[in-house]
This record gives sequence, C-alpha cells and structure tokens, in this order.
Amino acid sequence: MHHRLVPAALTALLLALAAPAMAQSASPAPGQAAAAKPVAKPAAKSAKNGKKLAPSAQKAVEEVTPIDDDPSIQISDADLEIARQVYVGEMPCELGASVRVRGARRAGLFVVTTRGHRFLMHPVHSRTGAIRLEDPKRGAMWLQLGNKSMLMSQKLGQRLADECQSPEQVTMADELRRNPRPSILEPLAPASAPVAPTPAAASAPTPAAAAASAPTQNN
Repeated sequence: MHHRLVPAALTALLLALAAPAMAQSASPAPGQAAAAKPVAKPAAKSAKNGKKLAPSAQKAVEEVTPIDDDPSIQISDADLEIARQVYVGEMPCELGASVRVRGARRAGLFVVTTRGHRFLMHPVHSRTGAIRLEDPKRGAMWLQLGNKSMLMSQKLGQRLADECQSPEQVTMADELRRNPRPSILEPLAPASAPVAPTPAAASAPTPAAAAASAPTQNN
C-alpha cells in the first residue's frame, strides 16, 4: 500500500512543478497579443468618408474650385469680337445684390459670380444685338443691354440679379432719361393727306405751260 502511494505522489509533484511553465508558454506575450489583434479604423473617419457633403459644404467646395477654363468650349473670332464689348468689374444691382464679371484665363471666357454662385461663361450670338454670355454646364445666362444687365439661372428658372449697371451703363441710362427714345410699340404718326388744288389754281396755267404758249419775238 505504501509503495503504491509513492509513484502517485511523485507524479502529482511533477505535474504541479510543470503547470506554471506550461501556462507561461500557452499564454502569449502582451506585445504579441497587440500585434496579432487587427487595428480597427476609427468609426468617425469611415463615416466621414462615406457621408455626403451638405449643400452648404458643396457650395464652399465649388467656390474654391478653379473654373477659369474649359477645354470643351471653342471660341471663334466672332466670339472674341463680342467679348471685347463685355463690361467687367463689380456691378451693383437692385435689392443690394452685386455681380462681378472678370476675364478668365483664356481670352473670350468670363467668370461671373454673385451671392455664392460662380459661372464660366462664353459669348453667344444674339439676334437682338444684346451682349449675351452663357454657361450651359451650370445653366446660367448674363444679358448685357445698353443701360443695364441681368443674370438669369435657366436651371432654377429665376433671375439671380437684375438692374445691374457698370459705369458705362449708368451713363447710358442717364442719357436715355434725358432723351428718351421712341418705343417700337408706339404707333407711328399718320401721314398728312395731300392738299387738293382749288378750282382757280387748277385752271391757272403752270409757269412752264405759260412760257411754252407765249409768242416768240422776232428780232
């Protein structure tokens, strides 16, 4: 009985001595555990990348994005002639608005800005003789008349600015107030009817007929 207990006790003692070493080898080191665990990306960053920008943020990005040129726009000599007549600079408009027109990087193109809107416009032939600039990509038109200009958004279906005037247009508007031109809608004055000759005037011979009927004098 005593001899049987000795091997069992020896075996239990050996297992007790080997248990700490086995536990140490089985558990990974702190550095290894950190290296093995994948690093998760911040949720805020991934959400930010996948989130669509708000309209105000999109407008801010658009304002700082250069639009000084568009290779798809072709400028002809006729377009350049129209471009020479475009008024540039900051122009006050009605209701406290203003429009700024400046030449773009390429001749014949113009950057037109107002209240957060920016357009890259080029000349378009007009049958009425008005100076017309268009941005077909963003759906806008700048119409320059002799005494005022207006900016229209064809995409929104409304005017973005009206009654805009450069110094030259202010001068023209003053001239029109002093000397208004007749409207094409006003009727023309009726032509005066020819005066019928009186009976005495009708019977009297004309000077040419009297000279022809007068007798000639012989020398």
